[in-house]
Amino acid sequence: MHSHSPGPLADASVRTGRPTDAPAIGMVQATVYAESFQGILPEATLAQFDAGEFGSIWRTSMKNPPTPAHRVLVACAGDQVVGFAAIGPATDDDDAAPEKAGEILALAVHPDARRQGHGSRLLNAIADTLRAHNHETVLAWVPQGDEVTRGFLRLGGLDPDEAWRERDIDGSGATLREVRVWASLPT
Repeated sequence: MHSHSPGPLADASVRTGRPTDAPAIGMVQATVYAESFQGILPEATLAQFDAGEFGSIWRTSMKNPPTPAHRVLVACAGDQVVGFAAIGPATDDDDAAPEKAGEILALAVHPDARRQGHGSRLLNAIADTLRAHNHETVLAWVPQGDEVTRGFLRLGGLDPDEAWRERDIDGSGATLREVRVWASLPT
Protein backbone atom coordinates (compact mmCIF):
# COMPACT_ATOMS: atom_id res chain seq x y z
CA MET A 1 0.00 0.00 0.00
CA HIS A 2 1.36 3.44 -0.95
CA SER A 3 0.87 6.44 1.24
CA HIS A 4 -0.07 9.70 -0.48
CA SER A 5 0.80 12.01 2.37
CA PRO A 6 1.80 15.54 1.39
CA GLY A 7 5.27 14.88 2.75
CA PRO A 8 7.02 16.84 5.44
CA LEU A 9 6.00 20.42 6.01
CA ALA A 10 8.61 23.14 6.17
CA ASP A 11 9.19 24.37 9.69
CA ALA A 12 8.81 27.94 8.45
CA SER A 13 7.46 29.28 5.18
CA VAL A 14 5.62 32.13 3.49
CA ARG A 15 2.74 31.59 1.11
CA THR A 16 -0.17 33.46 -0.39
CA GLY A 17 -2.96 33.90 2.13
CA ARG A 18 -6.30 32.16 1.69
CA PRO A 19 -9.72 33.18 3.00
CA THR A 20 -9.52 30.26 5.45
CA ASP A 21 -6.46 31.98 7.01
CA ALA A 22 -8.56 35.01 7.94
CA PRO A 23 -9.26 34.06 11.60
CA ALA A 24 -5.53 33.49 12.26
CA ILE A 25 -4.61 36.72 10.48
CA GLY A 26 -7.21 38.58 12.56
CA MET A 27 -5.79 37.13 15.77
CA VAL A 28 -2.22 38.09 14.81
CA GLN A 29 -3.33 41.59 13.84
CA ALA A 30 -5.32 42.20 17.03
CA THR A 31 -2.47 40.96 19.22
CA VAL A 32 0.28 42.85 17.41
CA TYR A 33 -1.67 46.08 17.02
CA ALA A 34 -2.68 46.14 20.70
CA GLU A 35 1.00 45.77 21.61
CA SER A 36 2.44 48.09 18.95
CA PHE A 37 0.00 50.93 19.49
CA GLN A 38 0.07 50.86 23.31
CA GLY A 39 0.90 54.40 24.38
CA ILE A 40 0.43 55.69 20.82
CA LEU A 41 -3.33 55.32 20.36
CA PRO A 42 -6.02 56.13 22.94
CA GLU A 43 -7.12 53.20 25.16
CA ALA A 44 -10.65 53.46 23.73
CA THR A 45 -9.27 52.84 20.23
CA LEU A 46 -7.10 49.94 21.44
CA ALA A 47 -10.16 48.35 23.07
CA GLN A 48 -11.82 48.16 19.64
CA PHE A 49 -9.15 45.82 18.22
CA ASP A 50 -11.11 42.59 17.86
CA ALA A 51 -9.61 39.46 16.29
CA GLY A 52 -12.99 38.30 14.97
CA GLU A 53 -13.76 41.60 13.29
CA PHE A 54 -10.28 41.84 11.80
CA GLY A 55 -10.64 38.25 10.55
CA SER A 56 -13.97 39.02 8.92
CA ILE A 57 -12.50 42.02 7.13
CA TRP A 58 -9.53 39.96 5.92
CA ARG A 59 -11.79 37.17 4.65
CA THR A 60 -13.82 39.67 2.62
CA SER A 61 -10.68 41.44 1.37
CA MET A 62 -9.04 38.21 0.21
CA LYS A 63 -12.20 37.06 -1.56
CA ASN A 64 -12.63 40.47 -3.24
CA PRO A 65 -9.30 42.34 -3.27
CA PRO A 66 -9.41 46.07 -4.11
CA THR A 67 -7.31 45.41 -7.23
CA PRO A 68 -5.75 42.33 -8.83
CA ALA A 69 -2.37 43.62 -7.61
CA HIS A 70 -3.35 43.44 -3.92
CA ARG A 71 -1.99 40.37 -2.09
CA VAL A 72 -1.97 38.90 1.39
CA LEU A 73 1.04 36.80 2.34
CA VAL A 74 1.19 34.64 5.46
CA ALA A 75 4.18 33.42 7.46
CA CYS A 76 3.71 29.91 8.80
CA ALA A 77 5.37 27.82 11.47
CA GLY A 78 4.49 24.39 10.18
CA ASP A 79 0.85 24.85 9.23
CA GLN A 80 0.13 27.59 11.81
CA VAL A 81 -0.16 31.19 10.55
CA VAL A 82 2.11 33.32 12.77
CA GLY A 83 2.41 36.48 10.69
CA PHE A 84 1.08 38.24 7.63
CA ALA A 85 1.67 41.06 5.19
CA ALA A 86 -0.75 42.89 2.92
CA ILE A 87 0.65 44.61 -0.14
CA GLY A 88 -0.66 46.55 -3.10
CA PRO A 89 0.11 49.43 -5.41
CA ALA A 90 1.27 52.56 -3.58
CA THR A 91 -1.40 55.21 -3.23
CA ASP A 92 0.92 58.16 -2.58
CA ASP A 93 0.12 61.10 -4.79
CA ASP A 94 2.87 63.50 -3.78
CA ASP A 95 5.63 64.48 -6.19
CA ALA A 96 8.34 63.01 -3.96
CA ALA A 97 6.82 59.50 -3.88
CA PRO A 98 9.04 56.82 -5.37
CA GLU A 99 7.95 55.81 -8.87
CA LYS A 100 6.47 52.39 -9.66
CA ALA A 101 6.10 51.72 -5.94
CA GLY A 102 4.35 48.90 -4.20
CA GLU A 103 3.18 49.47 -0.64
CA ILE A 104 3.29 47.36 2.48
CA LEU A 105 -0.20 48.01 3.81
CA ALA A 106 0.19 45.80 6.89
CA LEU A 107 2.99 43.69 8.33
CA ALA A 108 2.80 41.77 11.60
CA VAL A 109 4.34 38.75 13.30
CA HIS A 110 2.82 37.38 16.51
CA PRO A 111 5.01 38.23 19.53
CA ASP A 112 5.44 34.52 20.38
CA ALA A 113 6.88 33.87 16.89
CA ARG A 114 9.32 36.76 16.66
CA ARG A 115 13.08 36.41 16.22
CA GLN A 116 12.58 33.20 14.26
CA GLY A 117 12.96 34.72 10.78
CA HIS A 118 9.26 35.06 9.92
CA GLY A 119 9.44 38.83 9.45
CA SER A 120 12.51 38.56 7.23
CA ARG A 121 10.86 35.83 5.14
CA LEU A 122 7.78 38.07 4.78
CA LEU A 123 9.95 41.01 3.65
CA ASN A 124 11.70 38.81 1.07
CA ALA A 125 8.35 37.51 -0.21
CA ILE A 126 7.02 41.08 -0.36
CA ALA A 127 10.02 42.15 -2.47
CA ASP A 128 9.71 39.13 -4.77
CA THR A 129 5.96 39.61 -5.22
CA LEU A 130 6.23 43.34 -5.91
CA ARG A 131 9.08 42.81 -8.39
CA ALA A 132 6.98 40.17 -10.17
CA HIS A 133 4.31 42.87 -10.61
CA ASN A 134 6.83 45.35 -12.09
CA HIS A 135 7.27 47.52 -9.00
CA GLU A 136 10.67 49.16 -8.71
CA THR A 137 10.36 50.36 -5.12
CA VAL A 138 8.60 49.34 -1.92
CA LEU A 139 7.29 51.77 0.68
CA ALA A 140 5.49 51.64 4.00
CA TRP A 141 3.95 54.17 6.36
CA VAL A 142 5.00 53.64 9.99
CA PRO A 143 3.56 55.38 13.06
CA GLN A 144 6.07 57.95 14.25
CA GLY A 145 6.33 56.35 17.71
CA ASP A 146 6.64 52.74 16.51
CA GLU A 147 10.41 52.43 16.69
CA VAL A 148 10.33 48.61 16.73
CA THR A 149 8.66 48.35 13.31
CA ARG A 150 10.66 51.24 11.92
CA GLY A 151 13.91 49.64 13.13
CA PHE A 152 12.96 46.27 11.65
CA LEU A 153 12.14 47.84 8.29
CA ARG A 154 15.37 49.84 8.38
CA LEU A 155 17.32 46.57 8.88
CA GLY A 156 15.43 45.31 5.83
CA GLY A 157 16.73 48.25 3.80
CA LEU A 158 13.74 50.63 4.03
CA ASP A 159 14.92 54.10 4.98
CA PRO A 160 12.86 57.15 5.85
CA ASP A 161 12.54 60.05 3.49
CA GLU A 162 11.09 63.41 4.45
CA ALA A 163 7.44 62.44 3.89
CA TRP A 164 4.89 62.19 6.67
CA ARG A 165 1.12 62.23 6.95
CA GLU A 166 -1.55 62.54 9.59
CA ARG A 167 -3.96 59.56 9.67
CA ASP A 168 -7.43 59.89 11.20
CA ILE A 169 -7.53 57.14 13.81
CA ASP A 170 -11.11 57.06 15.02
CA GLY A 171 -13.27 59.59 13.19
CA SER A 172 -13.16 62.04 16.11
CA GLY A 173 -10.49 64.22 14.59
CA ALA A 174 -7.66 62.54 16.50
CA THR A 175 -4.72 61.80 14.24
CA LEU A 176 -1.59 59.70 14.23
CA ARG A 177 1.54 60.91 12.45
CA GLU A 178 3.10 58.36 10.12
CA VAL A 179 6.46 58.57 8.40
CA ARG A 180 7.26 57.00 5.05
CA VAL A 181 10.09 54.51 4.60
CA TRP A 182 11.09 53.00 1.28
CA ALA A 183 13.69 51.02 -0.64
CA SER A 184 14.56 50.23 -4.25
CA LEU A 185 13.76 46.73 -5.49
CA PRO A 186 16.80 45.76 -7.56
CA THR A 187 16.13 43.28 -10.34
